[in-house]
Amino acid sequence: MNLEKVIFAFFIVLAATLNFGFFIGDIERPELHNIYELFAAIVINMIATVLKFGDRTQIGAVHLSTSLVADLQLIAAAVTWATAVHISGTGMTPAVTASVVSLSGGALLANIISLTILVVETVMMRR
Repeated sequence: MNLEKVIFAFFIVLAATLNFGFFIGDIERPELHNIYELFAAIVINMIATVLKFGDRTQIGAVHLSTSLVADLQLIAAAVTWATAVHISGTGMTPAVTASVVSLSGGALLANIISLTILVVETVMMRR
């Protein structure tokens, strides 16, 4: 068993599950979407992005691009949250919560694509 591939897959799956955990719940209820879970999703997604930098294959490029998209979406969600709470002072209204959750949904889609590529790549290696 290759430890590097285990760590790589671990962070891809963990990034997707953390993002899913933040995303799930009523889109307009901020109490169902924990800021610390969003922060954890951002950190783990960034770690997964760094792990994808070493692969020079076409599949590696797609892995990296999906990870960069997820990072961008999650950072935009965090900036939206921070702007609403700390800068504009409006707080987490249903509209702001919907924006944050929608952005994390885009990141979740990118993570699902990355997971799909990982599974396909793994199945192709076995043959």
